[in-house]
Amino acid sequence: MSPPFPFLYYLACVLIFVVALPFLIVSSFRSKHRDSIPARFFPWHIKKLEYEPYYWFHACSFGEIRSLQPLLSTLSTESAPILITTITHTGYKEAKRLYEQTYKAPIMVRYLPFEIFLFMWGRRCAKLKTLVVTEAEMWKMLFYFAKSHNARTLLLNARISERSLKSYERFAWFYRGVFALIDEVLAQSHKDKQRLEDLGARSVEVFGNLKTLNTPLLSTHYAKPNLPVFIAASTHKGEELLVLEAFKQYKDGKNALLLLAPRHPERFKEVYELSKSMFAHTTLFSNNALEGEGDVIVVDVLGELNNLYAISDVVILGGSFVKNVGGHNPLEPAFFGARLISGEHIFNQYALFEEVANYVLIPPQSLFDTLNRWESLLPTSLNVSSHEKLNALVAKIQYEQR
Repeated sequence: MSPPFPFLYYLACVLIFVVALPFLIVSSFRSKHRDSIPARFFPWHIKKLEYEPYYWFHACSFGEIRSLQPLLSTLSTESAPILITTITHTGYKEAKRLYEQTYKAPIMVRYLPFEIFLFMWGRRCAKLKTLVVTEAEMWKMLFYFAKSHNARTLLLNARISERSLKSYERFAWFYRGVFALIDEVLAQSHKDKQRLEDLGARSVEVFGNLKTLNTPLLSTHYAKPNLPVFIAASTHKGEELLVLEAFKQYKDGKNALLLLAPRHPERFKEVYELSKSMFAHTTLFSNNALEGEGDVIVVDVLGELNNLYAISDVVILGGSFVKNVGGHNPLEPAFFGARLISGEHIFNQYALFEEVANYVLIPPQSLFDTLNRWESLLPTSLNVSSHEKLNALVAKIQYEQR
């Protein structure tokens, strides 16, 4: 049964569009928005659908688009047409690169039309089975549009951060109306589940982050040096000094290697100079440093972390010993079974840490003591296999309405 048409909401969207139209026209001349704004807000630029999609995936950002890859790879084997929509230029380009002309199923990538223009796709969505939306992309007319075509609606990777909670609570009356159009919500963590239910979400299940579906791959297989290898990964300003001081204490009389990988490329030189001031035998990874000898190697290239996790005994995960970052992804080092040490400030990664067994959270002053007993730490592992989770999610998407 189709839900009642949200007339007042639709009217509000029309008024917002009219008021914003001059700004949209001006913004459409900027290189960043030259493609996305016309494709979303100007009806004569909205592209038609070439196929009648069975499955519709909507994601906002570059990262969310990439996180759908295992799911789309599995679903595309059944030749059912798939529609992928996004609202950002980077997300659109990545979706085109990853999915169009890649799989057996016909896949269309489009910018999501603004809510009042979704009806332009109405006739081509008669066969729609499931709408899958990621994270916080809660466009009310999008969910209404899917339900009006008797499609199942899922919200994946749902989370409400501490920072955004008050904003959601302020508009709880609005979100209750949106959640009434969503059949099932898969939350990232138990805390997210509680917050979503407080806002009116129904059928909420803790599923974890979509990143857990991605199996890390190695682009290069390095030979492990014949000594303990520590890697400080994705470090931020202030964390390199902490790690270098702890490693200097640990290394006194011991043979060990530290790989130091700053999060931001513009800091490579700064971190190299800092390490050089404390360890004379500091080298750069780009100089084939793994093939020589040294105390510290500053990883000054991108895309190597998985390759280096595979040869590391201990991973010190950055972004967690400073207060304003919120931690980084622990899944990849856990996949390779490294011993994992993190700071306590992981507020942006709680859901991912729930997926990992045997990690250690410590304050900065405990880093040396923890390094000193690294051999007593248990190797990390993932709590649930990505294959099992992927199959469970595919079953939810393929669920037939009764």
